[in-house]
Formats: sequence, structure tokens, C-alpha cells
Amino acid sequence: MNVADILENEGKVIFSEDEIEDVVAYLYGQLNDCKIIAFSGPLGAGKTTLIRALLHKCGIKKPVTSPTFIYVNRYINEDGKVFYHFDLYRIESLFDFLDAGFDEYFYEPNSWCFIEWPEIIKSVLPSGTCSIMLNYHNDRRELQIKKL
Repeated sequence: MNVADILENEGKVIFSEDEIEDVVAYLYGQLNDCKIIAFSGPLGAGKTTLIRALLHKCGIKKPVTSPTFIYVNRYINEDGKVFYHFDLYRIESLFDFLDAGFDEYFYEPNSWCFIEWPEIIKSVLPSGTCSIMLNYHNDRRELQIKKL
């Protein structure tokens, strides 16, 4: 499957678990332009799975878990690149996000932010953020990507 061609032509791609590496390869190729990727979709759509695979592609060797109760995990690869994995499912307000200083992570040099459940902070996401909408159809996933 040529994910890049499908996304360029149709704006979305439907893939199976066996094809996740193709999707991850496409997303990895977008990291020069997308320092922040916001992942939206219902529970079970595959946000954490996709972020885990993307972080492994970025060279993160340690286990990747969703930071559901602590909001953010920090990972550093062997090249010194920093990756922040946010899970904002339980955050109560935009104020809580800003009060914790999490928005400052968006502007750190040599770093990327992958954000699950970004809806509560949408108003402070910088221009150029890549927005990914995931959904599921039985055993397949649908991914749409656009820049904010």
C-alpha cells in the first residue's frame, strides 16, 4: 500500500493492523514539517498503538506506555531527539494544561509532541500542527490527516 499516494489523493487511508508500519513510515516522513501531531478518535481507535509504533520508528527502545494518569511521558532517542507523548483524556481544563506549563513543550528545540485527546487544548495548538483523526471499522482503521 502506498499510504502517501492514498492520503494525497483521497485525504484518508483505511488500513489493517498488518499495514500499520506503512502508516507509521508515512507519519515518520512528516516529522520535519509536523513537530506536533494531535491524535483524535474514539476509545479503541488505535491512538496509543500508532504513537507507540511511531516512537519506536523514531528510535525509542524502551517500552512506550500511555501517560493516562500523569499526562505526559518524555522519551529521548540515541540522537538526543526528545519526544513528548501526551494523553489528555483525564485533564479537566485548558487552564490545567497551561498551568502545568505543558504548552512550553511545543516550542522546545529538537523535540516533537504526540498528543492523544487534544480537543481540550485545540485553541492553543500552534499553526502547523498535524491533526490526525482515527476511527475504526471492524478490524480496520481509518486515518485522516490535515494541518491546522
